[in-house]
Amino acid sequence: MSFQQIALEDKQRALSELQEVKELFASRGWFPGTSGNLSIRVGDFNPNDFQFAVTASGKDKTVHTPEDYLFVDQDGKPCEATRLKPSAETLIHCEIYKLTGAGAIFHIHSVFNSVISEYFWDRKSVPVDGVELIKGFNIWDEEAHIDIPIVSNFAHIPSIVPEITERIVKHIPGVLLRKHGIYAWGANAFEAKRHLEAFEFIFEYVYRLELLQRGNR
Repeated sequence: MSFQQIALEDKQRALSELQEVKELFASRGWFPGTSGNLSIRVGDFNPNDFQFAVTASGKDKTVHTPEDYLFVDQDGKPCEATRLKPSAETLIHCEIYKLTGAGAIFHIHSVFNSVISEYFWDRKSVPVDGVELIKGFNIWDEEAHIDIPIVSNFAHIPSIVPEITERIVKHIPGVLLRKHGIYAWGANAFEAKRHLEAFEFIFEYVYRLELLQRGNR
């Protein structure tokens, strides 16, 4: 499906949802500096041919402008002539869409997700036991255990992609970049937001629990 064939209503919906999510996350301090990026897929999904709206590079995400977003294809290239540049990490979005068929991907930086990714870097995942918010990922087992994957953080973004491909876990809708931030996704913007909020609660929980346990040793 070409970009021109995608309904205007679908494009406008994506931009409206991105603005709402951006405003909410900015109010929580999840976009320090110009960090973070958001995307929502538009039109039908084909792993070899799809488009999505993504935040433009270098924008202050605490304000709204007409140039906050642009539409790109499955390779991260703009679908229309524009002077805007997609987020530097758009290739990561491309890979996650191809692997998961997600409808939205949200990436934010927080102190807790950055600290916890470094703390558990040696084991390459964050172990979580029995936390109620695991149910936010549709995992309903009693006292469920999950391991949230952590991948390397390189300045050269294409070098990150193979690790994303290798480390994504089907039932865990997120992946941490070491000392960088969380990528969370879902079937739509609502689900991706729910997943991201669950991850952030879990990271703070694990961090604070580790402090308590270390203090009692």
